[in-house]
Amino acid sequence: MHFWRLYYHELLFGFYDHGHQDYPGWALRNYIAFLSLRWKIEKVQFLCYRERRGEPDLEKSLIGEASFAAPHGWDGSDYVPEIIGWEGEKAGDRKKEKILKPIDLDSLNPASQDEEKQVMHLKLMGWRHPSLVLNKLRSARCLVLGAGALGCEVSRLLMTWGVRKLTVVDGGCVAIPDIVKQSLYVDNDCGVPRATAIVPHLKERCPAVEVEGIQMEIPVPGNPVSKTKMSSVLDNCKRLQALVASSDVVFLLTDTWESRWFPTLLCANENKIAITAASGYDSYLVMRHGAGPGHNLSTEDALGHQRLGCCFCNDSTSFVNLVLNETVALPGLTSIASGKAVELFARILHHEEGIHAPGDIAGMDTEHWLGLLPHQMQGSLPECALSTVIGNSSNDCNACSNGVLSEYRREGLDFIMKAINQPTYLKDLTGVSNNVIKLDTCLTLPVSFPVNSGKLSSV
Repeated sequence: MHFWRLYYHELLFGFYDHGHQDYPGWALRNYIAFLSLRWKIEKVQFLCYRERRGEPDLEKSLIGEASFAAPHGWDGSDYVPEIIGWEGEKAGDRKKEKILKPIDLDSLNPASQDEEKQVMHLKLMGWRHPSLVLNKLRSARCLVLGAGALGCEVSRLLMTWGVRKLTVVDGGCVAIPDIVKQSLYVDNDCGVPRATAIVPHLKERCPAVEVEGIQMEIPVPGNPVSKTKMSSVLDNCKRLQALVASSDVVFLLTDTWESRWFPTLLCANENKIAITAASGYDSYLVMRHGAGPGHNLSTEDALGHQRLGCCFCNDSTSFVNLVLNETVALPGLTSIASGKAVELFARILHHEEGIHAPGDIAGMDTEHWLGLLPHQMQGSLPECALSTVIGNSSNDCNACSNGVLSEYRREGLDFIMKAINQPTYLKDLTGVSNNVIKLDTCLTLPVSFPVNSGKLSSV
C-alpha cells in the first residue's frame, strides 16, 4: 500500500468509453469516484479508450485528469449522492483539470429517454453513413400542405427521419372514409378539422415534435371570390406567404392541382425547397422543384445550372392532372409516393449543392451516400415501373417563369387577386393556357425502366 500511494500519480487508468463526443462518458465519473474514495487518490489521470467499428480510434480517445472531493458523510448508510456532471475549463482559466458541478436532470426524464430511443435508428445509420447530420434534420422546418392520405404519411415519415419542427395546413375535415385511407385518424376524429385532428396523433407517436396545425383554405387561380370573402382570402394569402418564408422545406400534398399554384410561386420566389407528391389510381409522381431565379430573374440558378422545372412546367403538368383527377387509388400507392417524397427531402438536405443540385437519372454513378437525387420520379404499380425524368423550367410556366415572378414582385398580392378573380389572367400573361403543354422545352433523359411516361394510368 505504501508503494501504491507513492507511485499512483504516475499511473494512467484505462476506461472503455462508448461515447464519441469531445468529453468523457458519464460512467467514467463512477470510476473516478471509486478510485478517489477507495484509494484516497486526489487526482486521477485517465485514458478514455474508444473504438470505431471494432478498430481502435485513437483520434477520438481522450486523456485527462480529474479530481473528486469526498462529500461529507459519504460512507454513512443513509447517504444519497448528488447528481454530478462534467464542466470544461472556464474562459480565461488555463487549468487543465476537469471540475465537477450539478447537472440538469432533463436528460434523465422519460421524455428525453424516449426521444433518444426514437432516434437510435438514425444514429445506427450514422455508423454506416457518417455524413448523416441529425441536427440538420432536427432543425429543418417543414411545411406540409395537405393533411390527407399523403399528408399523414409524409408527416409520420418526417418524424422517423428525425424532423422535429412541423407545420400542417389543411382546410378540410375528417370523414368516415378517411379513417381507412388516412393512416393517422380514428373514429373520434370524424367531423374534426384535419389540421386539428392530426396534431395529437403526431404528438402521441413523437412527444418531442413541435407541430402546429393550421386550418386554412389555400387560394386557387381562376376561382373568383365575392367581395364578402375578399378579406379572408387576402388574410389566407398573407398567412401562406409568412409560412413559406419561415419554412425550409414545403411539401405540396393537397388534393387539387390548382391549390398548389400559389405555394409553388412562393417557393420559387423565396428559393425554398419544394417537393410535390401526387397519386392516381395506379400511378404516382414525386418531384422536387428547381431553385428560384434569384433577384435577377435569370434562367440559371445561383450556381449557374439550368433551372429545373416545377410541377406546372412542361410535361409534369399533364401527369399531375392525370393522377389528381382520380378519386380512388390502389391501397399502398400513397405509402410508396410518400416514402419517395421524404427520401427525396433527406437527399436534398444532405446534398452539398442542396436545392441547386442537378437532376440524376437511373443508371448514373453517384458519390452521394444516400444515392441518386432525381428531379422527377413517375411510377406505375401495374407495370412495376419507375421512370426518372428531368425537365427544365419553362419560359411560359404560370407559376415559376420570370414573367410571372416579375409581376408578383411588382404587384404583390394585387397580382394574386387578379389571378384568382380573372380566369384568363395567367393565360394572357404567359401566352398559354393551364392545359397547354410545350414538350419541346422539356429534356426527357433515358429512364431506368421502359415506361410510357405520357400515360401511366390505365383508367
